[in-house]
Formats: sequence, C-alpha cells, structure tokens
Amino acid sequence: MEFLPHEKQIQEYEKTIAQLKESGRHLNEKDIGDLEKNLVKLRARVYENLTAWERVTICRHPARPHSIDYIKNICVDFVEIFGDRNYADDHAIITGFAVIGGKKCLVVAQEKGSNTEQRVWRNFGMPHPEGFRKALRVMKLAEKFHLPVVCLVDTPGAYPGLTAEERGQAWAIAENLRAMSVLKTPIVVVVIGEAASGGALAIAVGDSIGMLENSYYSVITPEGCASILWKDAAKAKEAAEALKLTAKDAKELEIIDEILPEPRGGAHYDPAAVYTEVRNFIVGAFEFLSKIPTNVLLERRYAKFRRLGRCATDTDSRP
Repeated sequence: MEFLPHEKQIQEYEKTIAQLKESGRHLNEKDIGDLEKNLVKLRARVYENLTAWERVTICRHPARPHSIDYIKNICVDFVEIFGDRNYADDHAIITGFAVIGGKKCLVVAQEKGSNTEQRVWRNFGMPHPEGFRKALRVMKLAEKFHLPVVCLVDTPGAYPGLTAEERGQAWAIAENLRAMSVLKTPIVVVVIGEAASGGALAIAVGDSIGMLENSYYSVITPEGCASILWKDAAKAKEAAEALKLTAKDAKELEIIDEILPEPRGGAHYDPAAVYTEVRNFIVGAFEFLSKIPTNVLLERRYAKFRRLGRCATDTDSRP
C-alpha cells in the first residue's frame, strides 16, 4: 500500500522490524514483542496528532473507497438512472434507485474513479451542469414517490471549464440549492472524501449530515485558497489550517451532525468497517427522519442552514 508523507516513520519502523525478523540476529520473542509494542505506540502518536493538511492527503489517498464502492457494498438492487433529459449524462455523478437497510431510497453520488482511465471518464469527480441537473431530476423523483435521498459527497469542486460555464454551471448549482432546501422528502448526506466549493454543496443540503473522520469540507480546496491568498499553491498546508476544513471543525461549527470514525490511518486500511459505519449512519437517519412530519422537516432544514456562518460576536437577539 502507498504510504503518505506523515507515515514515513511508521514505514521505516515496520521495515526495520521485518528485516530483524528475517535476520534473526540477537533477537528473541520478547525483543520482537517490545518492538511491535513500540510500533503500536508510534502509530497512535502519528494518527492521533494529524494536521489538517495530513487529513486532506488521507482523503485523497488513491486506495480510499469511492462512491461506487459504497454503492456496491451498502446498497441492494441498485438501478442506475442516466442523463439530465436536456443535454447529456455526466459520469461524475451517479444516481439511481437502491435499497439500504431494507429501506427504498434514491442515491446521488459523486465519483472520481480509481485508475487513470476511470478518472478521465469521471472527469476526476468534477461535475458539469448536466450532472447537477441529473441529480435534481432524481431528487424530484424521490419526492414524487416519497423516497428518502442519500447523497455521497466526494469532489474537489464543480468543473470550472469554459464549456461548463457556457451551459450554466452557476445556475445549475444555485437551482439545486434552492430545490433541495424545499424538497419534501428526507435527505441524508455523507461526506466520504473531498467536499469543496459549490460543487459539493449542490448535493449536500440535507437533514442529517455525516462526515468521515478524515474527509474535509471547505469553500475551496487548500491549493485554490493558497493560489488566491498567497499566489502560491505550495502554501496549501497553511491554507488547510486556516480554512477549518476538518470533520472536527465542521462539527464544532454545526455544519455537520456526526463524525463517522475511520480505521487508524484512513478508510483504505479497513474499507469493510467504514462501509458498516456509513450504512449504520444512513439507516439511523432514515429511522429518525421518517418520524418527522414533512412541514417540520422543512422548517428544521431551513433553520439548520440559516445557522451556518454565524460569527463569535453574533447574538441570538440579532435578526
């Protein structure tokens, strides 16, 4: 498995232990046991003190599970829906009917692809306007048939190219925000990787929002922020800290409702455990939201997003 920069010390220690075991020089079982205990402590020290930038690198790890992996492992009878009925089918967004935990639902998911060919096919997870329009078409189907919506968010942002702007990228995102805010059916959102800019928010206006521990949620990618503020994308580490983009930050700012734990080192170390966490969160959200009357659900959703962005100096009495 590919190691990240902050894991270099762990990699070297593991290599040293393996070499010592092979050589067998002056080592007994107690010595090996002590070395392995030290390795456990080293892993704990590294992974319990991750910086914001290190979490960004984890959520971009090439082996990290993507939306299509979650669909395969937590959905039953998934039937994909294609196209926006206007221009084309956007491969960066997957939509379809599914059953999760015995409950019928409609899934909207951003997909990056797991190899070079797939990444190009999926446009690296950056949707075009037709992707957002396809997502909205499916959400309206969910509303019509009284089915909950599940959104899996994983994108560095909406595609910023000229063709996307010509086809109404900003309008498509804005329309999704407006429509999702009044959609008369429960919406469950899970941030499974990157969640940057309006490209993420366009499918993330939800009633229950969960976020994997090593994901990030931000108005812009760290590199984009650094390019704007310092005219230097190399300052992405500093930007990541300033953006308050980690799951812990998002929970404290009430942007999300729940942090979903990952295996030590990231979701790619034990995907099955992460699939279970995500599935349990979705099923729990279904059970909770299904008991809320539609009019109350919409009021809760409106109030939830109106609270976002308040400053420390704000007071409850301020309009």
